[in-house]
Amino acid sequence: MMRKLPIGIHTFETMITRGYLYVDKTQYVHRMATEGMYYFMARPQRFGKSLLVSTLKCLFQGRKDLFEGLWIAEHGEWEWEEHPVVVIDFNGIPSSNPKKLERSISSRLEEIATGYGVSLEPDYIELQFRDLVLALGQKTDMPVAVLIDEYDKPIIGHLGKGKEELEIARANRDILKSFFGVLKDTTVGTALRFVFLTGVSQFSKVSIFSELNNLDDISMQDDYADMLGYTQEELETCFEGYIQLLAKKLGCSENETKSELAQRYDGYRFSERSVQVYNPFSILKAFKHKRLKDYWFETGTPTFLVNLLKEKRYDLPMVEDLEVSRSIFTTFEIDRLNPEALLFQTGYLTIKDVDRRLYTLGYPNREVKTAFTESLLFAWTEVEEAISSHVLRLSRYLRDQDLEPFFEAVTAIFASIPYDIETKRDEAYFHTIFYLMIAASGGKAQSSVLTSRGRIDLVVAFPDKTYIIEFKCNQSADAGVKQIKDQGYVEKYRQSGKRIILMGINFSTEKRNLAAWKVEEVH
Repeated sequence: MMRKLPIGIHTFETMITRGYLYVDKTQYVHRMATEGMYYFMARPQRFGKSLLVSTLKCLFQGRKDLFEGLWIAEHGEWEWEEHPVVVIDFNGIPSSNPKKLERSISSRLEEIATGYGVSLEPDYIELQFRDLVLALGQKTDMPVAVLIDEYDKPIIGHLGKGKEELEIARANRDILKSFFGVLKDTTVGTALRFVFLTGVSQFSKVSIFSELNNLDDISMQDDYADMLGYTQEELETCFEGYIQLLAKKLGCSENETKSELAQRYDGYRFSERSVQVYNPFSILKAFKHKRLKDYWFETGTPTFLVNLLKEKRYDLPMVEDLEVSRSIFTTFEIDRLNPEALLFQTGYLTIKDVDRRLYTLGYPNREVKTAFTESLLFAWTEVEEAISSHVLRLSRYLRDQDLEPFFEAVTAIFASIPYDIETKRDEAYFHTIFYLMIAASGGKAQSSVLTSRGRIDLVVAFPDKTYIIEFKCNQSADAGVKQIKDQGYVEKYRQSGKRIILMGINFSTEKRNLAAWKVEEVH
């Protein structure tokens, strides 16, 4: 019998004792516990960070029975000693204002203390934290493991919601900075066995970890690149039965099913080492429902991220081949939010290539691209939800080369954009909205494609055909097709064996919509 799919299960003990499928990651856990002491790791939501914290908790509690048959029990040479463990999960810590955050942390510390039969004085949370670690060490005569889950929740939960909320984020940050600094205290350090903090964002050490500057940040280390998420090998080994069931439901071969799963849900890369992983949330949902849907929608796009991109007039079509330096991954600051860092840390972009110190970022997979571009399209245009049916049909129209209804739908979408939205409607604006339309519909759209003689405005690829599209504004559609020919853009695709369709599109700033289009197939 196949083990149950662990959807929504974040507790290691529950997963093991109740027959859920656990993909064995204990080799990485053993490496962390034996090679170091202070660790930090950032990953996007729904990647299994809480399960990792729970696994570490059980390990340091000496729960050998739970690890039977796993790598660490077979090869790890672990002593299975019982250590006191302090777990603080900020998912369950109210933080709507600084006072509530402090009271909630204090309450959690007292709860842990009571569980171990020790008492804390009602004092500052820094002193309570210090006293708790020392008391647990003295009572058990064993060093303490401290595990912090979603450390940044009290901060990022207030971003993008106005000035008052920003002030709360700053105040909460200062509280956390002092609180985490307790772990660097010399006296506390002698009572510690292991420290692990995890969350979504990598705040710079100056802003939040200046007091705890001995953390080993493994977020982008090669050795831990696939500690969270499922590799292709793990997927095929651990979920073989589920792949077979899905293939049967889809009426496809197993290889075709695996290929489709990879295109939709694989592609996350977190280090220079070229290893990619699946987000567990989406792949588990696909197996459970036996349907290939965009489950990423269920996680929701952070409002503050969409607002930030809109506020900075971010060049959205350039997202797919974004070149950045490594420094952007660790410079997250409340007062200077970096769009590239946010896009990477929230999982909308991932590493595609590394050339020395230059990182190329792009969407990890089709699911994320579709979900994100749809969110951005509706945020940018503020069109009515009813227009979404037009958007969803665009990719199908292009696939079937049904171009009259395609352009009718595009025209209807532009016509539905409120008049007061984006008064400066130039070529860049029309290009952005058109790109978002195609990408949100599920089309394989790539913007600003580089060739030996210039950049193509937009390429939309299908298994049997490729559209090469050039945009003009207040000119003519003929000029767009002429530019494609004159610049030799077609040559890049002649060897593909696919049909090549040229498309010139002219927009009118007066009409605020499409003015003309021309389509020509290359033979």
